[in-house]
Amino acid sequence: MKKLLIAVAIISAILIAGVAMAGWSGYNYKARIFVGTGLQWCTQKPADCSYLGPYINDKITMKWNEAWDTCNTGGDCIGAWTNNEWNGKVPGGSGEVWHYKIIWVGSELENSPYWRDGGYAIWGEFEVIMDQGTIDNEHFWYTHGIPNGYGAGK
Repeated sequence: MKKLLIAVAIISAILIAGVAMAGWSGYNYKARIFVGTGLQWCTQKPADCSYLGPYINDKITMKWNEAWDTCNTGGDCIGAWTNNEWNGKVPGGSGEVWHYKIIWVGSELENSPYWRDGGYAIWGEFEVIMDQGTIDNEHFWYTHGIPNGYGAGK
């Protein structure tokens, strides 16, 4: 059984890599994932993408849960999270690599029962519980909330 699970994991990874190499990019709302570049992400929004500057060609993988979708359509936000990974170690990329974990905590922010020690507030109701990456091959941890995993609270 263990070998079967390993084989399934390897085949899944190969299929996912094959899809990415075939040029698929963008949002898959059913799977709650975005895979593409900064430019591909930006052009799906009504915005001037020049603000991305050197990050425009970076590869992005974003994942989020059902609660994130519900929250963004005016519903219950408890347990909402998103995971954003930017990889600029690609031709024409920024050279930086960043990983963010963001959770909903409510408008009380630091006074919310969902707030994690070590995070910082963003967008009025959310907390960044992980913000780490590399610039010029030097690693930086700007935020490491504790606990660092996702969940609906303490």
